[in-house]
Amino acid sequence: MFKAGAWRIVEDDLSGTAIRALLEQHFAGMLANSPAGSCHFLDFDGLCADGVTFWSIHRGDELAGCGALKMLGSGHGEIKSMRTAEPFLRQGVAAHMLDHIINVARERRLARLSLETGSSGAFEPAIALYQRYGFTECEPFADYQPDPFSRFMTRLL
Repeated sequence: MFKAGAWRIVEDDLSGTAIRALLEQHFAGMLANSPAGSCHFLDFDGLCADGVTFWSIHRGDELAGCGALKMLGSGHGEIKSMRTAEPFLRQGVAAHMLDHIINVARERRLARLSLETGSSGAFEPAIALYQRYGFTECEPFADYQPDPFSRFMTRLL
């Protein structure tokens, strides 16, 4: 468990109703802003699969957000399912989660961390956050294909 000030990050098994509701909101948000064939979010089974670690972040007893790290092999990891609950937007939730994922990736001795996100205006705040953390545009990685609705970013650790 990670604790920074009032924030608490825990590995989550996705069994709670609050986290499932937040993820349903995440799935709906992705589908509202990109065509279904261009949405690459992990569903509940995908988030519970081997090689994926999923965390929720809380302030007190309230769920504030979530994020995941998917191991890709060869020292490469992928950030998945970053989402902030609406009451906590613009309060640093995503930055705390991103710090946590980067630290775990370093502990696991990953050399590279990458992500896929949407390309529409709805994704600009996330893209700006990733850029502040040193992520830069890259070619599709893993099994991704070029897609006008996707942006691919990476950074060395």
